[in-house]
Amino acid sequence: MQYALIIREAPEDFKRREDPVYKNGWVAYTQALVQAGIMTGGAGLTPPETATVIRRRGEDHDVQDGPFPEGKEQLGGFYLIDVPDLDAALEWAVRVPISQHGSVEVRPRLQM
Repeated sequence: MQYALIIREAPEDFKRREDPVYKNGWVAYTQALVQAGIMTGGAGLTPPETATVIRRRGEDHDVQDGPFPEGKEQLGGFYLIDVPDLDAALEWAVRVPISQHGSVEVRPRLQM
């Protein structure tokens, strides 16, 4: 079963991305996923201020520069993993090197 580990980071976490200690935690985690043979995809994302949001307004669309929505956490990236079940996905999710201000959402991939 494939699960997305959706990473949300606080604004201060985006600023720490160049800090070698912070960065090395992410590199080590990613390497562990690869070595376990369960990583099928993923990517880190640029900071929220680089986002552009399109919203449908009837037949029209509004285009707005980000970040939207406003909140304490913003989407920082995701991993797509292939593990036997939710329990295994949760075991990997608790190992994600988020700060005390971040969070990880675990969501099954929609099977189509």
